[in-house]
Amino acid sequence: MRLLVIGGTIFLGRHCVEAALRRGHEVTLFHRGRHGSELFPEAEHVLGDRDGGLETLDGREWDAVLDTCGYVPRVVAQSAQRLASRCEIYAFISSISAYADLSSEGVTEEAPLATLENPLEETVTGETYGALKAACERVVEQCYAKRCLVVRPGLIVGPWDPTDRFTYWPVRISVGGNVLAPGDPARPVQFVDVRDLAEWIVAMLERRESGVFNAVGPNPPTTFGDLLDACVRASGSAARLVWVPDGFLLQCGAEPWADLPLWLPARSEHAGMECVDGMRAWNAGLKTRPIIETVRDTLCWYDRERRGTGLLAGMNRDREQEILSRWHRAIGALP
Repeated sequence: MRLLVIGGTIFLGRHCVEAALRRGHEVTLFHRGRHGSELFPEAEHVLGDRDGGLETLDGREWDAVLDTCGYVPRVVAQSAQRLASRCEIYAFISSISAYADLSSEGVTEEAPLATLENPLEETVTGETYGALKAACERVVEQCYAKRCLVVRPGLIVGPWDPTDRFTYWPVRISVGGNVLAPGDPARPVQFVDVRDLAEWIVAMLERRESGVFNAVGPNPPTTFGDLLDACVRASGSAARLVWVPDGFLLQCGAEPWADLPLWLPARSEHAGMECVDGMRAWNAGLKTRPIIETVRDTLCWYDRERRGTGLLAGMNRDREQEILSRWHRAIGALP
């Protein structure tokens, strides 16, 4: 397969390129040359800017195009339209954030999508991200009809994650001590290992599969308690998990997801993000590895590449210990 990857040097794109090369495909990376130019010397690198600088792709054809970094519909339209006659299938990486309502469990691919209040909006923020992704999907579908693959992942995790949203937990627990664990340990959580997602995307393109898929995991489903227990086992630390209820954390001013990644209170307007229906992708071959493997590999990657640089997500230790002290006082327990 001749595969053009728009992006391809950061996180999901990087893993997709690795998967494609491992499976023997001919890969072209189109990027600006700002990150990862030294990666994949066996692949072709074409430099350019997807916003007004696509002419370096002219006169070429590919079997499939994988768009890993589209956020603004006007910009996505440029690549989608320019390549429409020069590929068999166009895959766009969207997000479950594209849904209009994620307050309840079991959201399927047929659920209504978010819309922009201002159709000309191009600033990507926490408030506009989902609606912009939905608008990008519509652009791709208008160009390709049944020749497009739209992938809506949830939280993507694993080695080379630039956000640290998942990485926070294995790293924090590896340090040991009392660890603030949020909410109910039996509450479901969803995430997909980037390597599993990448392998599946490449396999879907090999088969020229089209349609819309919620690419979520793990399968079978898991809980917050299972995840943090896996972090304890993988790190071999003597960490002690202290589960603190949603209400108390909110009273303390803890910010869901931002301060404690993956934590969404039961009554949150986004609580359904942890229970999206992934059956269509699972039936199409998306397989997820054991949680402890994802945790262990993420921790190994962090120790090798990032140790000492600090985490970009999660609560700092002073704040965490302050809340734990307040919780112990509230329940009359010794820390």
